[in-house]
Amino acid sequence: MQIRVINPNTTLAMTRKIGEAAQRIAAPGTQIVATQPTSGPVSIESHFDEAISAVGVLEEVMAGEREGADAYVIACFGDPGLLAARELTRAPVIGIAEAAFHMAAMISTRFSVVTTLGRTGIIAEHLLEQYGFRHHCRRVRAAEVPVLDLEENGEMALNRIIDECRRARDEDNIGAIVLGCGGMADLTEEIGQAVGLPVIEGVTAAVKLAEAVVGLGLGTSKHGDLAFPRPKAFTGQFEHFSGLTPIGRTLPKQE
Repeated sequence: MQIRVINPNTTLAMTRKIGEAAQRIAAPGTQIVATQPTSGPVSIESHFDEAISAVGVLEEVMAGEREGADAYVIACFGDPGLLAARELTRAPVIGIAEAAFHMAAMISTRFSVVTTLGRTGIIAEHLLEQYGFRHHCRRVRAAEVPVLDLEENGEMALNRIIDECRRARDEDNIGAIVLGCGGMADLTEEIGQAVGLPVIEGVTAAVKLAEAVVGLGLGTSKHGDLAFPRPKAFTGQFEHFSGLTPIGRTLPKQE
């Protein structure tokens, strides 16, 4: 099984780290292909960053279809371009926020999210509403760590995240913590030991869910709104999307 893990930003060091974390948790026989767009923001910390990065995510899914990917993980906690990506493939596409919320709700009745910057908290709150987990989440917290500090000032960033996780544990009456950034993919064990609560990180949760969906012979439904986009003309820098046709393989239980 090949899972294409897409880091929607363009920071190569983060893509490598995400890929290594995904491969460590993957089952024997699962190949992780960690990729990133060729163009886009170096980190995603705003609605604008998300909108730009979503196009890169879709191009990476199209590349995965040509290369035979069995599943996709979108490794940014805003899940940029998730539904559009699902339109492009029969394979499962899993966002790391969606995966982490599901996993946290299965092991606790209440959790808090600890993310990077306070301004991105609203994005997590919107996804909690959209996915139906708002009543499971006590609070979305921020360690006030810029995303690239996870690469460039790792020890400082880790200490701030641990401090915020401890405040969540002591003040929020929760049973688990969700880490709100794909760049935290390698921190789960260390934070868990420091805080003493289950810590869920979305990249690894998404990989295990992707393996489960593929193992069940399931994939993205092509009936209704997730059907392939209607072919049409695009202009300018998006002209290469013109006449888009399905590329991926047909799953055994569909069509």
